[in-house]
Amino acid sequence: MSKQHGWKPLEITADDAGVDPTPAGLAGFLADTDKISSMLIAEKALVFRGFQVSESTLEPAMDLLLPNRLAYVHGNSPRSKVGSNIYTSTEYPPELTISMHNELSYAHAWPSRLLFFAAHEPTTGGATPVVDGTLWLESLDPAIREAFAGGVRYSQNLHGGRGLGKSWQDTFETGDQAEVEAFLKGTEAEWEWRGDGGLRVTQLRPSTVRHPVTGVEVWFNQSDQWHPAALGDEMAAELAQILPEEELPQSVRFADGSAIPDEYVIEVRDKGLDAAVDVDWHTGDLLLIDNVLVGHGRRPFTGPRRILVAMSD
Repeated sequence: MSKQHGWKPLEITADDAGVDPTPAGLAGFLADTDKISSMLIAEKALVFRGFQVSESTLEPAMDLLLPNRLAYVHGNSPRSKVGSNIYTSTEYPPELTISMHNELSYAHAWPSRLLFFAAHEPTTGGATPVVDGTLWLESLDPAIREAFAGGVRYSQNLHGGRGLGKSWQDTFETGDQAEVEAFLKGTEAEWEWRGDGGLRVTQLRPSTVRHPVTGVEVWFNQSDQWHPAALGDEMAAELAQILPEEELPQSVRFADGSAIPDEYVIEVRDKGLDAAVDVDWHTGDLLLIDNVLVGHGRRPFTGPRRILVAMSD
């Protein structure tokens, strides 16, 4: 695990915990849920190593770490559901870097915890970088922080079965339009059903939030991931030739509707990655993060990397 800027996740082994190096030993250590909660807030991220956990023995630890496991409803990244609110990590091509972000920070509500599990380590690379959200915020140019102070406006075009990006059925895990509308009514979003069977959703969200326990302010938006400039000049140019901004699967502007300069989102992306600490994976590892205090991403990899993800409020 690489360390930068004086912070890194706390690594816990069986020796550290004073228990047997087994799934049962880990479950015994995690049974003191109040202690684990205090550790997570203090350390921001916890790595559990050497407990010989497998997919078939993961459930007891997951139930203790994620007391109210959530579905990935309104999630925008491609992934597969493999169990009871358990998903694969984002299924982007392995040669790509996934920039830093807090899960569902563009949504009306977000999980407070994320748990990652290494079912199969990659052959090379594939670390999950994590970044202290306060450090990320403080690393940005003051002019950029000021420009984002009013928040951001996210727009999604979700197709009805065929098209670029995700369908609204996959995004909301239902084929019932009434269920989608019932969900969106509680999110302060605006939406409209399109004539082609698709759905357009627009949301105004803050660029920073404060942690509900510690009160610290953190960078908390996905403007760089929703902005074509952060995809690279070549990809952005190709998208611009195919579709205007208002027809892209996802796009972002400042809350007042004005365009976010390309250089702003590129700095946000790069500063987050520069400040990140890599968590390298070994089969059986678990990583628990506070989803407000810490952002996460993915490094490129080779080999059959299989990381499972679940979340809790």
